[in-house]
Amino acid sequence: MICVSIGRSRHKHMMIEHKHLVEQGAELVELRLDYVTARVNIQRLLKDRPSKVIVTVRREQDGGKFTGTEEQRRVILREAIAMGVEYIDLEEDIADEIPRFGTTKRIISYHNFRKTPEKLRDLHTRLAAKDADIVKIATMAHNPHDNLQMLEMIQQSEIPTVGMCMGDIGTPSRILAPKFRAPFVYATFHHERALAPGQLSYDQMVQVYRHNEINEETEVYGVIADPVAHSLSPQIHNAAFAAAGINAIYVPFRVQVDALDQFVEDVTRMEVRGLSVTIPHKESIARQLTKVDPAVKGIGAVNTVLFKDNEVLGYNTDYKAAMDSLENALGGVGKRPSPLKGKRVLVMGAGGVARAIMYGLQQREAIVCVASRTRARADALAEAFGATALEWSARHGQDVESIINCTPVGMHPNVDDSPYDKAHFRPGMVVFDTVYNPESTLLLKEARARGCEIITGVEMFIRQAALQYFLFTGKEAPTQLMRDTLKRVIGPVKF
Repeated sequence: MICVSIGRSRHKHMMIEHKHLVEQGAELVELRLDYVTARVNIQRLLKDRPSKVIVTVRREQDGGKFTGTEEQRRVILREAIAMGVEYIDLEEDIADEIPRFGTTKRIISYHNFRKTPEKLRDLHTRLAAKDADIVKIATMAHNPHDNLQMLEMIQQSEIPTVGMCMGDIGTPSRILAPKFRAPFVYATFHHERALAPGQLSYDQMVQVYRHNEINEETEVYGVIADPVAHSLSPQIHNAAFAAAGINAIYVPFRVQVDALDQFVEDVTRMEVRGLSVTIPHKESIARQLTKVDPAVKGIGAVNTVLFKDNEVLGYNTDYKAAMDSLENALGGVGKRPSPLKGKRVLVMGAGGVARAIMYGLQQREAIVCVASRTRARADALAEAFGATALEWSARHGQDVESIINCTPVGMHPNVDDSPYDKAHFRPGMVVFDTVYNPESTLLLKEARARGCEIITGVEMFIRQAALQYFLFTGKEAPTQLMRDTLKRVIGPVKF
């Protein structure tokens, strides 16, 4: 179940939002009365409430906004109990001074906006002893391991426990809470009005993560990156799982470089079955793999990992997706010889995506030159795949038939940037941009205007995601649904 937190300065707005949420299907709402600027009128807020309610009056020291006296705050809490509110939120230090009364259930809460304490079990025991019906613990995450500690604490607790790690590193603890037997989890009314760091909106929880369908049998997949908030993979894969009726969830995991090894150790305890891997982990995760497919050996980078039968299996779906996108534009997916054979290609960039594409081009016997803003990286990539390295400033002087952008230049929000000067496009060139947000990058707009054949990053993104979906599930992906979902999220194409 999702508890939606409402924090508004006026009673009227709080009541309107409460009614709206119930119409949208919300069953439990937290009224954050510390946000109310006028004198709180408990009777007005609770008399004809349309759903079950948690009343919370959070002090500033606990991350709230209440600026009145402590006695005034306790009066509000006692009035709410007298009105028969379903739940009351009490911090540990005042729990003994607010006695149980009637049917109101007691949530004994703890908030730490600095860190996640190491001994969560000891903390939980202390809170539970305060005549708790529910224990609530919210702490700041600085490491992905904090999520595992929190989720296992929830799972192992005899008293119903709501636990969450705050911040974007802590997002998995919110999404996966019902799998680990949390009675409910908190969300905000709107994604731009989070009442705690990293809090997701009600719509995100319901529409993207299908939160009310998650149970102990739900399979877990996800994407690891740093940063990860920009990733659109959760929308794509979760939409595909929903359409196929698969009991699975796809979660964004923000994993720092120095936390990767510990995270891979933790995933089996979190029951993660597969991962998409992106920047900055595509190369470094290789040390954790027990088996790899041939493409991974050739590329030296991984974008998909499966955890199966005590094995950590590595794959790369980027190169196949990119080659299929190119060959499709040239009229011959899977043909032998490839229509890329003998084609002169400029690759811009020298990161993980570039490595995958260089491998594919080498396999198809294209003639490749590579330019990177860091010449040493271009040299290393060219040597690895039998290509020619260029200075970044020399990229426009090449007689090529195809141009592939593997840099982030032009990615949202820097949509007015392009890695290639439009004056050098020629009609008939194939121009491929691996950036998919936006789909209509400046590079592609200018290329199309000059008669070039264009390939968008959406095409590659959907193809690689479909291949990942097959690895995850063993089933063919609903590619059109995935494509429609992505385009809806990033907005309409405007060439």
